[in-house]
Amino acid sequence: MIKIDCPVYIIVPRKTKKDRKYSLNLNQYRNWKFVVSNMLKDTFSEGMRGVLSDLKLKDELYISYKYYKGSNRRSDKNNVISIVDKFFCDSLVKYNIIPDDNDNIIISTHNHQTEIDKLNPRVEARLFNNKEDYLKDIIKNL
Repeated sequence: MIKIDCPVYIIVPRKTKKDRKYSLNLNQYRNWKFVVSNMLKDTFSEGMRGVLSDLKLKDELYISYKYYKGSNRRSDKNNVISIVDKFFCDSLVKYNIIPDDNDNIIISTHNHQTEIDKLNPRVEARLFNNKEDYLKDIIKNL
């Protein structure tokens, strides 16, 4: 198993105004213009470069996600994980860790129960190359 922490928001510097914070969730994603969406995906991918650079995986991958939210507020973890998953899998392809992010390569994904981490909100991606370890992780975290 390989654990990788993914951001749940991206801060974009601006020249004349204060920096803008973009939350990575489906509610925001559907309202972004194409240019903004691509810029955020590229920024996410660049932020993941150091973690992903030495990673080598087989062509069969199982991923589980755990969302650590930053407050006690109600949230829909699938709104967050869906966009983080999209950006994360696209980063895996961009850095040639997997050849594609289709169903033949990424066999299954699972979302674990949400926890709170006020100091470090994130989505933790856990990568598995075999089904048995993946299923053990799911059962252990029920």
